[in-house]
Amino acid sequence: MSEAGTRRRARGGGGAARRAARSAVSFDTAKYIERNIPLYDLLSDEVLSIIEANAETVLEEIGVNFVNNPAAHALWREAGADVRGERVHIPRGLARKLCATAPATFTQHARNPARNVDIGGKTLVCAPVYGPPFVRDMAGGRRYATMEDFRKFVKLGYMSKWLHHSGGTVCEPTDVPVNKRHLDMLLAHMTLSDKPFMGSVTEPSRAQDSVDMCEILFGADFVQQNTVMTSLINVNSPLTFDDVMMGALEVYARNNQACIISPFIVGGAMAPVSVVGTLTQVLAEVLAGIAYAQLVRPGAPVIFGAFVTSIDMGSGAPTFGTPEASQILYGAGQLARRMGLPFRSGGGLCGSKLPDAQAAFETAHTHNAALLGGVNFMLHACGWLEGGLVSSFEKFVMDADQLGVLHKMAAGVRADENAQAMDAIREVGPGGHYLGCAHTQANFQDAFWKTDVLDYKPFETWDEEGAKDTMVLAAERVSKMLADYQQPRWTPA
Repeated sequence: MSEAGTRRRARGGGGAARRAARSAVSFDTAKYIERNIPLYDLLSDEVLSIIEANAETVLEEIGVNFVNNPAAHALWREAGADVRGERVHIPRGLARKLCATAPATFTQHARNPARNVDIGGKTLVCAPVYGPPFVRDMAGGRRYATMEDFRKFVKLGYMSKWLHHSGGTVCEPTDVPVNKRHLDMLLAHMTLSDKPFMGSVTEPSRAQDSVDMCEILFGADFVQQNTVMTSLINVNSPLTFDDVMMGALEVYARNNQACIISPFIVGGAMAPVSVVGTLTQVLAEVLAGIAYAQLVRPGAPVIFGAFVTSIDMGSGAPTFGTPEASQILYGAGQLARRMGLPFRSGGGLCGSKLPDAQAAFETAHTHNAALLGGVNFMLHACGWLEGGLVSSFEKFVMDADQLGVLHKMAAGVRADENAQAMDAIREVGPGGHYLGCAHTQANFQDAFWKTDVLDYKPFETWDEEGAKDTMVLAAERVSKMLADYQQPRWTPA
């Protein structure tokens, strides 16, 4: 293609996206959450200062490993770090100084501009489950995921009102070769949904493929000037940055695409058993990862990530929805805010094998902690089962439905004249009821949050209709959503 042709393609990409948005099939999709409520600050300023000082000590005295990455060693050495073999010792204050160029907020652009999301500040963007090799549904049970399963999850995500983001590896399609499945997954996100999505991180060349595909979709100039992917970079805790993840980070940072720098920690195995000790390691790893992204490209968008769970000391299995995990989430959120960075944590995390009461309890604990802990990007917001080994169709729609509760809670409580309802109280007076009064008639349609999954019918009606439990109701919801699915339109350009 000629240089002029390349420029035409670059100019046309954004225009094609805008034209597609005008002609797209429209579904009732909520805007990302904007909090109008206070956050919960668990830790005192004194404790946070101790954690910050200890993290600097870790970076300087213990250091972090950048494995098989001479280019990273050279960048760190030039920046003033002490590099000894694979180990990088970062002088006190250097990492934090480098992190200062990272933006406090950024916009991730979607194919449909109406679905763009702002990440940072008071926002909360919800994205689905990420990474499981297995799927589960009532009809087929637990099985290895396929590309068809992947496409179904993308469709469900597109159809889910309270879900703002299409995500990334919503399940790992094992029927497609590893060296090309990232292309098929990204194509599914691009064509079956018009919400924002994530890129591949399993190998640096696959990250570059993701950038190249986005340049076809949005236009090369648009991609270089705007963020169109937010992708997950896991730290190999403790204190190790492997060349695969760092290679993907380098690709995305160079191309102005956002990375979540996220330690992957099971407390007691990959970090200390104490909350403050774990937070110290989390902060040290995040500081080093974000600083490196800024060495690659100052101003590259990043997210302070914290995926931390505890361990069952009896079996060695990871646990989810525990008090300690919430305490770490709250503390990490405070640390992220003190750095002025967007924060990633939380999700519909659970250790249960089925979408049952255990799954609901553990998920609710984490969802609520994410809301009150200041999470800006919540990966695994719906569909997670069995400690992240399984993407569940039924739990996907159950969790996605409950995300509506977070929207309602985040909006806060109105106290305007209509909300005060004095006219209604005067109209009804003592001994009456409010069902027919003018205020109720004017407000009933949107006064209360409504579920699309759960059952509130009287016992007799519920019994006559088959006495369906929540999993059955969720399975029916999955079938209905897939039957109603319409692919978002786009122009040939």
